[in-house]
Formats: sequence, C-alpha cells, structure tokens
Amino acid sequence: MGRVLRSAGLTDVGQEREHNEDSFGLMREFNLFLVADGMGGHRAGDVASKLAIESVKEFFRMTEKEDITWPFHFDPNLPFTVNRLVTAIQVANNKIFRGSLESNEHQGMGTTAVGIYFVDSLRSCHIAHVGDSRCYRLRGDTLELMTVDHSLINDYLKAAPDLTEEQLAELPRNVITRALGMQDAVVVDVRTDAPEIGDCYLLCSDGLNGMLSDAEIQEILLRERDDLENIVTALIARANEKGGEDNITAIVAEVVDGE
Repeated sequence: MGRVLRSAGLTDVGQEREHNEDSFGLMREFNLFLVADGMGGHRAGDVASKLAIESVKEFFRMTEKEDITWPFHFDPNLPFTVNRLVTAIQVANNKIFRGSLESNEHQGMGTTAVGIYFVDSLRSCHIAHVGDSRCYRLRGDTLELMTVDHSLINDYLKAAPDLTEEQLAELPRNVITRALGMQDAVVVDVRTDAPEIGDCYLLCSDGLNGMLSDAEIQEILLRERDDLENIVTALIARANEKGGEDNITAIVAEVVDGE
C-alpha cells in the first residue's frame, strides 16, 4: 500500500478576541494543508484569511488541467510542484490586495500563510510561508522549527546578530514584515523536506506558539501521538489555559506506513 497521510485541524477564537480571524484548509484531495492568520479592522482579517484558503484551493483545482494559462512567472529551474504551491499563494496575495483596494471596509486587510504540500507518493513535501505562522516537524522525539518568522525581531537579528536579550526585549514582538495583501506582489519562502515514516508536521498561527514554548508543544505532540484529533484539541486547550491572547489554529499531518 505504501505511505498514508493522516491529518486533523482545529481553530479557536481564544480567550480575549471577539472574532476568529484565523482560517485553515485540510485539502486532503491534494495532500495540501494551509493555515492563515488574518489582520485588519472590521473583521477584514477574517475576510483575508478565508480568501487565502479559498484562492489556494481554487488554484489547485484549476491546475489539475493541463491547459491552464499560468498567471505568474513559471520558474523552469524549480519543480512543477514548487511552482504550483508558490504561485497559488501569489494568486491569493493578488486577490487579497485587490480586494483591499476595492472595499473601504476591507482596506489594509492582510493575512499570514503557512502551507505544506506532500508530493512524490509522500516521500517529499514543500513547506511555504509568508509572515509568522509556523511549521514544525516532530521526528522521533525531536521537534524542529521548519520556518523562519518574517518578523521585525528576526530582521534585526539578521542585521545585528549580537543583540543582547535586553535589547531584543525592547523590540515590539508581534510586528510582521511580510504578509499576503500588503502589496501587489509577495515573496514566498519555500523549502523542501523528505518525510520519514512517523514524521508529524504541525502548522500553527502565532496564537499557539505565542502562548506555548516549543518544549510544551513537543510534550503534547508526543503524549497524544496516537490520535491527531487529540493533539490539536490539547494544543488549543493548553494555549487557552495559558491566556489564549489570540486566535489559535493548529493542523497536524503525519506520514504513516499504510501496510
């Protein structure tokens, strides 16, 4: 039978917000999973994150056919599957940007996005992201962060890697430097990984990793390993117990032996 993918996802408004502006997509027909964390007043973030999920799903449906006109530059140096994922997110960016220009209510709306797309009979996966929503991988007992937040703090660290803890503490924590909808074009960071049997990937909005340490996330993933629904439920419950200061979204996808 070969490899099989198991998955589960959940989102929660948290303890302090009135509306949930996170969205997620379990696009199992494409082995594609996506989390989006919206921003903007008057529930515009809700609109942006939903539009991101819907746009990516629609683009994947369209690109099942061979005769589609490619809307952005196709990079011949990259595999078709990488182009497909990156272009889907760029299409979403363009729709959100145009939507923010066309509606006063939605002016300035934007969203983060993090997605994982499993290919080659689940022997490879592409991880793409814009903003500070994250992807982690649990391999054995080791949790590894697979994305680098597009944040003011990380930009400062790149420019001045010797900043002290005290200096870092003075920087605003939740300022992101890249998002969908901010400009008519966006750079999507993408990396490719080779999943092993038993690898579990976690996609989350910062409402999760902002409340829980990586060690706490790892502990829950290991403890609830046998039931992915339990993992996402337990992660969100723990984030809420610790304050639930933001909307919280989690998707887990695990590669297992189907035989």
